[in-house]
Amino acid sequence: MSTRPYNFSAGPAAMPLEVLEQAAAEMTNWHGSGMGVMEMSHRGKEFVSIYEQTEADLRELLAIPSNFKILFMQGGGIAENAIVPLNLSRGETIDVVVTGSWSGKSYKEASKYCTPHLAATGEDSHFTTLPTPAHWQLSPSAQYVHICTNETIHGVEFHALPDLKALGCDAPLVIDFSSHVLSRSIDWSKVGVAFGGAQKNIGPAGVTLVVVREDLLGHALKVCPSAFNYKTVADNGSMYNTPPTYSIYMAGLTFQWLKRQGGVAAMEQRNIAKAQLLYDFLDSSSFYSNKVAHDCRSRMNVPFFLADESRNDAFLAGAKAAGLLQLKGHKSVGGMRASIYNAMPIEGVQALVDYLRAFEKTQA
Repeated sequence: MSTRPYNFSAGPAAMPLEVLEQAAAEMTNWHGSGMGVMEMSHRGKEFVSIYEQTEADLRELLAIPSNFKILFMQGGGIAENAIVPLNLSRGETIDVVVTGSWSGKSYKEASKYCTPHLAATGEDSHFTTLPTPAHWQLSPSAQYVHICTNETIHGVEFHALPDLKALGCDAPLVIDFSSHVLSRSIDWSKVGVAFGGAQKNIGPAGVTLVVVREDLLGHALKVCPSAFNYKTVADNGSMYNTPPTYSIYMAGLTFQWLKRQGGVAAMEQRNIAKAQLLYDFLDSSSFYSNKVAHDCRSRMNVPFFLADESRNDAFLAGAKAAGLLQLKGHKSVGGMRASIYNAMPIEGVQALVDYLRAFEKTQA
């Protein structure tokens, strides 16, 4: 068992130890090249080989169809809140389903470039439930429909993607999958664009993953910066500007690690087991609570609250002493939050459950 602390940070988040150790071993001399990856030209044969393998492994892991382009960009998920409408909105109406903090930011940012329409919101339940797709008020002329498929702060997740065609909507679905990418499979027949920052389930901050269907390229607004134009980026193989080379390399190592674990299907089963272990304990205790509806609880981000919040500081101090880090909840909602991404082993979740149980006993 690892002697490292278990890091429950929501992002930048823990990475697999094997990946960190491999990166450390290759830091100053990648594969006998005499260079570290961060020293390489992005157009040199060494980095091009890294990039090509990284893209191929990602396409394999997520079973991304050939009519989708994979882009490695910069700016993170927040920048994509502007980049998506710059590329897809044509300055017209889009639909946004607001299910928490991140989709709320998307709605607000899009208003600078187009006319966002609030198709549905979970605000009435304080974002502890997801609005049922059958009740969404979709616009007949919307250029796309935006959802955040996993809300990192509020801990709600779409366990199945909405089928817009079944709802009578021909607009493409845009998903922000930042905080659960590679934790589960994706039905690409329902998706037009998927985007996410890397720093939760892929690697270090600095690179943004965009998977875009080819027919959606070439519609950017004239004011869209060239480096953010999906078609320009796609036509140049993500090399129109200098890409975040080291972050792409680290993502590639993570993809190889995932393949060694058995791929996304195997990882999804592990994530289900980890989440069930933690939720089962929280539900069995009157000392802690999770307020999210059972049918949309996130497998990646588990917010919870102590019944007596005056004990929060003692709880966090004890957790740190026990080697359980970064459990404080987001400042906007308070409480606690355990982010249990792919790199978190079930032993780490068990250690958290053991601590939760022990802390409750000492406070009784």
